Amino acid sequence: MSLGRLFDPVHYRRMWDERYRSADYLFGKEPSAFALRAAALLPARAELLCLGDGEGRNSVYLAGLGHRVTAMDLSEVALAKARTLAAERGVAVELHHADVAQWDWSRPFDAVLGIFIQFAPPALRREIHAGIARAVRPGGLVLLHGYAPRQVGYGTGGPSAAENMYELADLAADFPGWERLVARDADEEIHEGRAHAGLSALVDFVARKPLSA
Repeated sequence: MSLGRLFDPVHYRRMWDERYRSADYLFGKEPSAFALRAAALLPARAELLCLGDGEGRNSVYLAGLGHRVTAMDLSEVALAKARTLAAERGVAVELHHADVAQWDWSRPFDAVLGIFIQFAPPALRREIHAGIARAVRPGGLVLLHGYAPRQVGYGTGGPSAAENMYELADLAADFPGWERLVARDADEEIHEGRAHAGLSALVDFVARKPLSA
């Protein structure tokens, strides 16, 4: 049985629907600092997939740069706000109401981005990463950004389970043979809406799929 089917998306969806119901944008309307850095690594008019993109701050930004962006999220409430944000910014984003654990990875993309999508325990995370590896075209990129385990002690955002956090060695193991372009683990202050604020333990991981894959 797929590990994704053992993960209960119903509780997770209800939790995020409730968190996103406020009139404001939980993480703000502006892209994350990682999305700004990632944009410099992307080819022009890339076909991108944004996983767990919530209210659309990152996908809308990338679409505004001329990329062809597909974004998905489990929360219909978040997706409604993403549609509003895309309309405000005058860009088109292909939005899908979907569970990342059940995403169809057969559709190819030039790059797949996962920014703060650390709901998955280790076994499910490895399954998701295997799906990402399948979806990225040869020569394409995986771009992941999230918290390191010590973030639990900081309490400035993210899940409470340290095992859900990123370790650079684990990420490298999940994408064997890929060229690592960015592998960074550092503390920095972030202020992204009311949900991500303060000193944070952050991991950036960007890798290129071999052309021979």
